[in-house]
Amino acid sequence: MTMQKTSLTINPIGESQSLKARAYEAMKSAIAAMNIYDDSAELRLDERDLSARFGISRTPLREALAQLDQEGLVRVVARRGIFIVRKTKAEILDMITVWAALESMAARLACENAGPANIKELHRLTDPYDDVSRQLGEYSDANIRFHQAIIHAGGNALIGEIIDGLFLHVRAIRNRTIIEKDRARQSIADHKKIVAAIEKGDADLAEQLVRQHTLKLRDHVKEFVEIP
Repeated sequence: MTMQKTSLTINPIGESQSLKARAYEAMKSAIAAMNIYDDSAELRLDERDLSARFGISRTPLREALAQLDQEGLVRVVARRGIFIVRKTKAEILDMITVWAALESMAARLACENAGPANIKELHRLTDPYDDVSRQLGEYSDANIRFHQAIIHAGGNALIGEIIDGLFLHVRAIRNRTIIEKDRARQSIADHKKIVAAIEKGDADLAEQLVRQHTLKLRDHVKEFVEIP
C-alpha cells in the first residue's frame, strides 16, 4: 500500500496592494494547517510550484519566504531549497511544558472572566463527542479549538500572544498524537472535567486539570513520539 504524502494545501492569491503580505499570510496559514510532524509530511518546498499555485510572481513569494525564514517557520538553504522547519523532540517537550503553564493560568482566569458565551463554546466543543472513536477527524479539530477557547476565556491578551508563538508546533503534535494509545477517549474525558470546573468557578481545580491534561501530552510525546 502506497502512503500518500502530507503536503501544503494552497489557494490562489487574488490582487492586492501587497502581494508579499498576502503570500506571507497564505503560506503561514498553509503551514499551520499542515501536519508537519506526520511521517509522510513533505517538508521541502518548490518555489516555482508555489508561485504557480498562488498565481503570483516569484518576487513577492521570495520576500514572503524570507520573512518566514526570519521567524523560523521555514529555512532557506542556498542551492538546496526551502524547507518547513520541524522542532527537535527536546524543543517540542519544552514548548508543551510552557503551554501547560500558560493554559493552566488561562483556565484559572477563565473561572473569573468567562461569560455565558465562553461557557457555551466550551460545551459546544466537548458535549457532542461521546463516541470519539467514530468522530476522530471532527474531534481532532474540536480538540485544538477547545484549548484556544480556554485561552480566549481567560481574557489575558499577553498569554494569547505567547501561545500564538507555540501554536503551530503544539497543534501539529496534538493532531498527530490524538489517534494514538486511546488518547482521544482520555482527552474528551479530561475536557468534560475541565469545563465543569470552569463552569463552577473552581479556579484551583480548573488550573490543576488543565496542567495535568497538557502534561499527559508531554509524557506521551517523550515516551512514544520520534521526530526525525
